Amino acid sequence: MQRQDFIRHAQTSVPTKKETMQWTLFLVMLMSQFSFFSCHLYEYHLIIEEKTWDDAQNYCRDKYTDLATVCDVTDTRRLGDLVTTPAWIGLHSILGKDNRMWHWSLTEMPGVEFDDIKSYFGGGEPNPLGNIENCVEITGNKLNDIQCSKTHEFICFDEREEPSERLQVINLTMNWTQAQKYCRDHHTDLLSGLDQLEEIVNKSFSHESMWIGLFRDTWRWSNGSKFSFRNWGQGLFKDGHDKKECATVLNRLGEWGSDDCNKRKTLLLLRCVLHRQSDPGQKKLNWEDALYYCRENYDDLVSITNDCQQRLVQAKAKEASTSHVWLGLRYTCTLDFWFWISDEVVHYQNWAQGEEKNGCDMSGAMATGGSHKWFKKQDTETFNSSAPRLKAQFKHWEQMFYSFTHFVVCIVTFGHYDRIR
Repeated sequence: MQRQDFIRHAQTSVPTKKETMQWTLFLVMLMSQFSFFSCHLYEYHLIIEEKTWDDAQNYCRDKYTDLATVCDVTDTRRLGDLVTTPAWIGLHSILGKDNRMWHWSLTEMPGVEFDDIKSYFGGGEPNPLGNIENCVEITGNKLNDIQCSKTHEFICFDEREEPSERLQVINLTMNWTQAQKYCRDHHTDLLSGLDQLEEIVNKSFSHESMWIGLFRDTWRWSNGSKFSFRNWGQGLFKDGHDKKECATVLNRLGEWGSDDCNKRKTLLLLRCVLHRQSDPGQKKLNWEDALYYCRENYDDLVSITNDCQQRLVQAKAKEASTSHVWLGLRYTCTLDFWFWISDEVVHYQNWAQGEEKNGCDMSGAMATGGSHKWFKKQDTETFNSSAPRLKAQFKHWEQMFYSFTHFVVCIVTFGHYDRIR
């Protein structure tokens, strides 16, 4: 059942007592999302001190967390508010065309394995012509790699539309980066993911050539992630294979460029703001009690909507002394789907094998070891909880509280970001 069916379901069903309790909890979680601020897992700082990229990386790792990782469009706006001149972020290229990796533009999609997409390409594609064909068009129901500077119409995905209307052909001619920006500004993103690709192929696609959100490059993040978010300036798509370069935020729009890594620039750094303090004397809380406790004292349980956020949360989860930590992930048996309590759609997933199956009275938890997969747990299980340790040396902060098994983690974000000299 989809969320647009809530009212219809309520009007045509006679709920049991258990269903009534589930509805009450669901509505409390849903209605609490109407707030006038947003919280983040990390904060950014601009360092007004010029360094090479390598020196900047060492400085950030020594004094903070790392050079800035950029997860989504919201992050680009946060960075744009900071910069006055181009500044390093934590993205660098790796020489060699063989180091190129395929990605989907929509960051909530899982990573791309070439074996999963190769059957969609036409004969002889993708080809290595000139080593510069790194964006993908669909033509005659087959994929073709092509130069990103070419201009085409394109296909946007819009998660706000009804399922049958989510893929929309845009009859404007743009290069790939311009098409990406248009889709992000007016819809959600370029067509991304195997399900969306399969849908458009099955529609006997009749247009000659249209951009989709598949691309390849050699860029890697400083923290080791293969996260796919890119925000190159218009027409500046960089594949990074022919020379070693590092990425910069160029302007107030948060758009990116690149430059020789040995040049000296100011830098943007990322600081994870997870703090924990264990207190064995605290009473045990089940998932629902933890939710109410977090919302009464802080902001909310954690939602993870992309790989970038997953990596940040799992880094802190490693410090736990228990096998799992609670997430703000809940299954509603009445409405028959998993959802984040922040009202985010569950696109990005990191379930352990078999764990994504439906489960009444279940909530999500992350393993603190191994590959940090998600598991469903009975929400009646109880765990120790405690208050977080907050650092109060900054002003204009909001706070976000993540209840982990046997301890809690507090996330502090800031309404104003400091420029540090």
